[in-house]
Amino acid sequence: MRVCGVELKGSEAIICLLNYDGEAFNVPECRQRVFTVSNSSEAENIRDFHFAFDKLMEDYKVDEIVIIERFQKGKFAGGATGFKLEAAIQLQARPVSLMPTKQIKEQLKRNPMQADFDALELKRFQKPAFDVAYTYQNTKIYEKN
Repeated sequence: MRVCGVELKGSEAIICLLNYDGEAFNVPECRQRVFTVSNSSEAENIRDFHFAFDKLMEDYKVDEIVIIERFQKGKFAGGATGFKLEAAIQLQARPVSLMPTKQIKEQLKRNPMQADFDALELKRFQKPAFDVAYTYQNTKIYEKN
């Protein structure tokens, strides 16, 4: 199963692909790590983001998308652009899930990653996106057992 982890930060969607096949995880190469929307008040920019994101998911045969859930209210609430990007992602033809940060931390404590993150050839800014994809994969694996 191939999962795309997404962290929404301001006007950016940071992604990381993670594949689980044959009892092993691997991080496939991906042509794009970040999607940026310059002006979210323009409907055309959101449409362009939606099209580009959908095309990437189709090209890399992603089965599911998981997004780090953000607060809707309060001091740490996500911005309007982030919620627009989240809605555009949720309109994909494949399943999309939201995962709270608390659940990610708990799962990582229970099932820590066996490899060193630096050995994965990912950029440091992709770590939260990787963590949500890894956590989601583990949740699905242990759900079956």
